[in-house]
Amino acid sequence: MPLVLAVLGLASLAGAVLLLRSVGPAYRVARLLAATPEVTLTEAIALAGGPARRYVRITGRISSDEEFPDEHDRPLVFRRRRVETEAGARRRILSDVREAVPFGIELRSEYLAVDGEALGDGLVVIVREAFGTGAELPPELRSMVAPEAPVRVLVEQVSAVEHATAAGVPVLGPDGLPLLGPGLGRPLILTTLELPAAMRVLARGKRRVVVAAAALLVCGPAFLAAAVVVAIVAA
Repeated sequence: MPLVLAVLGLASLAGAVLLLRSVGPAYRVARLLAATPEVTLTEAIALAGGPARRYVRITGRISSDEEFPDEHDRPLVFRRRRVETEAGARRRILSDVREAVPFGIELRSEYLAVDGEALGDGLVVIVREAFGTGAELPPELRSMVAPEAPVRVLVEQVSAVEHATAAGVPVLGPDGLPLLGPGLGRPLILTTLELPAAMRVLARGKRRVVVAAAALLVCGPAFLAAAVVVAIVAA
């Protein structure tokens, strides 16, 4: 019986790991957002010039001197617009256009620049989506798909009037000033959402997988603990 319980416990933990990996980069981003230690901007700036690199989390207000407006005249510092279509079971990216200006995170008199060029899967914002067909695409993209093919447009953007949480490694940039970017094998993360809301966005469409993995993470240690108890009683 102890052996059976132990096997069930290990199998549950292995199953949880496999399920979480199936979520893709979103799981890793969520885990880093939740587990990365938070420091003040002053501490992060000091780390940039220090001998040891650390992956840390900071919060503050988005700030830039070079904002650009969106269609509603909101000041943006970053925008990514992707056009996708389905190709069998996979999505095919037809266009991926980024617009960005130098920006950082500010709090009172402290400012830490963010490496916007490094933003990828670590950008966690509310994605604006639009759906249509290949016939509705601009001329330069229309020839890439059939007129009846379903297409989706996704827009991710960061405004200069928002508060943000970022995680990364503070270093000295090419200009000698502190810069937050990826490092130590971890991505640069930036979200303009509160952490609970960011977690919901990251789990969107895969909530059942996350719930199942969480259940297995609870069952695994329980089975292992039961195996130990049964073994002690049997002895």
